[in-house]
Amino acid sequence: MNPAARLTTTIRSVPPVAADGLLAAVIFAVTLGPGRVAEGGPVALALQVALVAPLVWRRRAPMLVLCAIGAAAALQWAAGVQLPADAALLVALYTVAAHRPWRAALAAALALEAGVVLAALRWAPPGRMPFTVAALSAMSAAALAAGLWTRARQAYVTYLERDRDQRARLAVAEERARMTRDMHDIVTHNLSVMVALADSAAYVHDRAPRQAAAAMTQIADTGRQALRDMRRSLGAGQEEAALHPAPGIAQLHPLADRMRAAGLPTRLHVAGDPAGVPAAAQLTLYRLAQEALTNTLRHAPGAQAHVQVHLTPARADLQVTDDGHPTTPQPAGRGLAGMRERVAAYDGTLHAGPAPGGGWQVTASLDLAGPDTP
Repeated sequence: MNPAARLTTTIRSVPPVAADGLLAAVIFAVTLGPGRVAEGGPVALALQVALVAPLVWRRRAPMLVLCAIGAAAALQWAAGVQLPADAALLVALYTVAAHRPWRAALAAALALEAGVVLAALRWAPPGRMPFTVAALSAMSAAALAAGLWTRARQAYVTYLERDRDQRARLAVAEERARMTRDMHDIVTHNLSVMVALADSAAYVHDRAPRQAAAAMTQIADTGRQALRDMRRSLGAGQEEAALHPAPGIAQLHPLADRMRAAGLPTRLHVAGDPAGVPAAAQLTLYRLAQEALTNTLRHAPGAQAHVQVHLTPARADLQVTDDGHPTTPQPAGRGLAGMRERVAAYDGTLHAGPAPGGGWQVTASLDLAGPDTP
């Protein structure tokens, strides 16, 4: 930490009452010498204390402190004692403007202006009253303006802090939503595939031991893939991400292979160059296809699926179609909501519903050229 920042931190750590007490002591000492305290005797000294001492509580009760100092100034005016400690009124006015609403600051400024006129009437040199009023009014206006500027600056800093906190909360919520989507996709897909493979292995165990063993091997591979995806999604580290990058369009072929091994005949057709598609958009396409195929595997046994991907520099289109007859309705829960959230990040469109020729169809379009593209 540099010396300036260390000094700022130290100053901010001082309690307000202690800091204001130090300020009052400095004003008392500075105005004690050049004034008429020594000439005025005990009365002047008492007025000096009455003018300066309330500043100790100026930030706790700005209006009350201004009224107390104003009362002391009125007694001073009545006693005919002129003291430089009247500068405490400017400090009090500044504090009111900085810590209280502008109406209170305006009222305080008008009251102080009345005091300025009274002081000029009593103590201004002959023929110099307009100049005295103008000079004292300028000092009052400066104190008022400084207080209002401080209040505006504090309000702006508070706004920035609240905006920062809100952005942090939104970022946390967005990250949680992303993790929820990823966990849903990873767990639902891989568990569905593993269950289908386990059922197949149990079915052919006695008649085709080699096929059963292959299915068990595929179950293990699917489980390891799920663990890798979960570690990547949960931020296990840069090493994991480097060794096992996020899935993209190139991983659609292994995905189709796993679905075929699980009992869902799947065809895949990719048109266009994946190199021009951002990695995040490729992950979105992969998760959309994964979710659509998983739903077909779970809800339309015996169906065949067809995955089509069309890529251009400005747009990516995905269509997943099956020819099955769902034994249970396609869900409209977390999976579909997660798909819509993924597509919305690219200002795209998503449609999921019965296909024109029978079966189920999921179509999605991502805008890769939009200004808000991740």
